[in-house]
Amino acid sequence: MKYKHAVITTIYHSLAGMGMSAFSKEEIAKSIETPPKQEMGDYAFPCFMLAKVLRKTPSQIAQELSVTIHHEYIDRVKALGPYLNVFLDKEKTGEDLVTHVLSQKEKFGSLSIGSGQHVSIDLSSPNIAKPFSMGHLRSTVIGNALSNIMEKCGFVPVKINHLGDWGTQFGKLITAYKMWGTEEKVKAEPIKELLALYVRFHEEAEKTPKLEDEGRAWFKRLEDGDAVALSLWKWFRDESLKEFERIYQLMGMEFDSFNGESFYNDKMEHVVELLEEKKLLTESDGAMVVSLEEFGYPPCLIKKSDGATLYATRDLAAALYRKSTYDFAKALYVVGGEQSLHFKQVFHVLKKMGYHWSAEMHHIPFGMMLKDGKKMSTRKGKIVLLEEVLQEAIKLAAQNIEARNPNLADKEEVAKMVGVGAVIFHDLKNYRLNDVEFSLEDMLTFEGETGPYVQYTYARACSILRKGEISTGHACSYEAFKDDKAWAVLSLLMKFEEVMNSAYQHFDPSQIAKYIMDLAQAFNKYYGSVRILDEDEQQQSRLQLVQAVTIVLKEGLRLLGIKAPERM
Repeated sequence: MKYKHAVITTIYHSLAGMGMSAFSKEEIAKSIETPPKQEMGDYAFPCFMLAKVLRKTPSQIAQELSVTIHHEYIDRVKALGPYLNVFLDKEKTGEDLVTHVLSQKEKFGSLSIGSGQHVSIDLSSPNIAKPFSMGHLRSTVIGNALSNIMEKCGFVPVKINHLGDWGTQFGKLITAYKMWGTEEKVKAEPIKELLALYVRFHEEAEKTPKLEDEGRAWFKRLEDGDAVALSLWKWFRDESLKEFERIYQLMGMEFDSFNGESFYNDKMEHVVELLEEKKLLTESDGAMVVSLEEFGYPPCLIKKSDGATLYATRDLAAALYRKSTYDFAKALYVVGGEQSLHFKQVFHVLKKMGYHWSAEMHHIPFGMMLKDGKKMSTRKGKIVLLEEVLQEAIKLAAQNIEARNPNLADKEEVAKMVGVGAVIFHDLKNYRLNDVEFSLEDMLTFEGETGPYVQYTYARACSILRKGEISTGHACSYEAFKDDKAWAVLSLLMKFEEVMNSAYQHFDPSQIAKYIMDLAQAFNKYYGSVRILDEDEQQQSRLQLVQAVTIVLKEGLRLLGIKAPERM
């Protein structure tokens, strides 16, 4: 951003010299473009907005401006029709940039936006007693990447795994266990057996609808603190957590809190009392609601006619608890797009309650994980298990390593990095609002726009650095940076901070994924056309460029939650 800022400032001062001080640096920054072709320069400034004020054609203005632009990082400027095209000094800029990346290492691209403030992130949130399916992958990896991005931008993330560990489904599960389950079977394969019982309950309930009443009755017993119901629920929860923990370890993910839905059971009545105090509750068909008519939303249900509280009550309790516990500057909820209305209602209820911090609560929606174009459903047993996908990916990675590099040390560890990385990257390279079609084949392809491609590029660059040693403290020539393919790499390194800022502003990890893919492709073109290890006066600058690429690729992968093996 430093070099772009230099261009913006220079244009600003040149315009001021032409009597155009009315245009701010922000306006100029918004107008600056990247030309479609490298030979057209590094930055382009369109002069259309100046024409009306100066009463001249945009081409004329570009021509006049071109002779007034001077800066140590700018080599030349050229008027191309209505555009002012700026060419950076490749040698000077490249030297400055690479030196900066090498001195900053993994801190390169960091921003200080957050100033150490907390941001709570609600992510993953699988349901107890159900397998961890591919359907939960999206919230997990998007939330984890956003946590890393927020941290890189100066925030202190608090990762909350708001477990689905309460609700009518537990009444159904207890009913199914009491009717068809055995302790031995559940102990042997907890999640598999509990899922089978859950699916069977719904199949049987279609034939015998009164089973639904039985399920509701058991859940009522659970809510009332019945010892049998509570001990079964606790057992199902403990077994599920063991299973989830194994998957999180495989993916290298940790959480700050596992407080799920049940944690807020004793905190919801306080919410109802607050709403009554603030005279926000009204009755509707026997239920208690908060009207949101002024915002154009349907009323938010707080209490059912039978006195049972709802999801909204629970989420209001969670918001109040998290604000008092973490004093967050922002709160992110990485939850599927189908919950959009729910979160709008919750945030607006908090606003009506007078909590101004609700303006910094954000629902981060994402598209669905589809199988054959349809949503995966636990109820009907139509799911793909995440752990099976991860193990399959690791197995395929191991086969690839065996075929390409059978003598590789730590083969198992590298296979795990590559397999898990392939699954995560396949998700995060897509813009989060898009649906993702589950395809094991696409996910595990080791060519094209995949995680393994970026990891392999990183390993290749590390291999070059092992063969050629960077000598520090010696002056070297940076003329090598004038090469078009070297400059293509440098131009991308220059944009890392900008990409970080944009990924933060839009809560969009796919921008990081696309960026490191572009950098890997540009580096491979450079590697294919330049003899990096040739022993001449340019070797050191070429090696410095390679090292800068390894730093940014590794950091980009880390932000996505993917490890970078140095050998593959």
